[in-house]
Amino acid sequence: MRSGSGNPNSPPAENALPAVVLLVFAAAAGLSVANIYYAQPLLDAIAADFDIAPAVIGGVVMLTQVGYGLGLIFIVPLGDLIDRRTLIIVQGVLSTIALVAIAMARTEAMLFVGMAAVGCLAVLVQVLVAFAATLAAPAEHGKAIGTVTSGIVIGILAARSVAGLLADLGGWRSVYAVSAVLIFAMTCVLARILPRGLAPDSHDSYAVAVRSIPRLFANDRIALVRGILAMLSFASFSTLWTSLVLPLSAEPYGYSHTQIGLFGLVGMAGALAASSAGRLADRGFDRWITGSSLALLFASWALIALLPRSIPALVVGIVVLDLAVQAIHVTNQSILVSRHPEARSRLIGGYMLFYSVGSAPGAITSTLAFAAAGWTGVAMLGAGFALAGLLVWLVTLQPGRRNAPAG
Repeated sequence: MRSGSGNPNSPPAENALPAVVLLVFAAAAGLSVANIYYAQPLLDAIAADFDIAPAVIGGVVMLTQVGYGLGLIFIVPLGDLIDRRTLIIVQGVLSTIALVAIAMARTEAMLFVGMAAVGCLAVLVQVLVAFAATLAAPAEHGKAIGTVTSGIVIGILAARSVAGLLADLGGWRSVYAVSAVLIFAMTCVLARILPRGLAPDSHDSYAVAVRSIPRLFANDRIALVRGILAMLSFASFSTLWTSLVLPLSAEPYGYSHTQIGLFGLVGMAGALAASSAGRLADRGFDRWITGSSLALLFASWALIALLPRSIPALVVGIVVLDLAVQAIHVTNQSILVSRHPEARSRLIGGYMLFYSVGSAPGAITSTLAFAAAGWTGVAMLGAGFALAGLLVWLVTLQPGRRNAPAG
């Protein structure tokens, strides 16, 4: 099931990754990534419990994201150097401990440390993506990544709704207590089904592996272009979801936070596209998927811009936007894991840094655009990020075989 590593302990390439194992990977990835997003609808309850000032409570989300970024740099590369089964199990157990610590926290320090640890350990998601690609047959990399990405999308979009529901039933601490139980149970399942005794993909030292991440992208034009496309597409994605609450919570709509949260569930349609995009990438259509998805992303903003006049147009625009972003994301990863089999974890970790960096300008500039030019300004900004991605793809597009530099 492994390809290109020359590893004598690799399973035979002709065997496909069993569907049930792939679904467990997707479920585990969804549960893990949800831990990063649970806090967002709970900030007011957490602030009241610890008597934290509103200006400070945002640090909970920031610490989680900072921890996630550090995990991408310092934990994900271990997936190339040690047995991934062991790494996944250790991360699952430590995540369980961190979640229990948050649920039982009695001091701000314990809360903040627990949040940072949960964010850092949530990079289990990237280890799972790289492992799924390693176990899958070479012709099924895209399918495997697409399925796991479907679980990630569902986890991200469902996290806020699930957190609100559990908090209403048992308080904000119950969210992290339930998550601890689910993560531990999933870790036990993974420990039972993951293959044992697979040799690592690389014999580099840890220091060399960490230092090699920027070089992998600097020396591989395809990887760099894919990272840039991820950054721009996620900036467009972040532009929508950061600012959407502003017009929907104001007149004439006046929606509650619960009602606004339901719009996020619409984006689950993107999860349906993830596997399909991966299968098409496996068949050699990655270049076509990239270009058409970037064009769809740009076009989606024409519908989203109609928000002041039409909620149905907004809903359709959200579906199209999420389909496009997830298709780009799956295709990018499918290409990357095929390029350097000995460094799959490092490539996925480095790629996700581009993805994370893209969220910052989208989040910051979207609120500024809304203040300056209303929803029309937001739509122009989001479309601008999408257009920039489309132009990057067109400029770097080259004829030739599959996985040419622009993909």
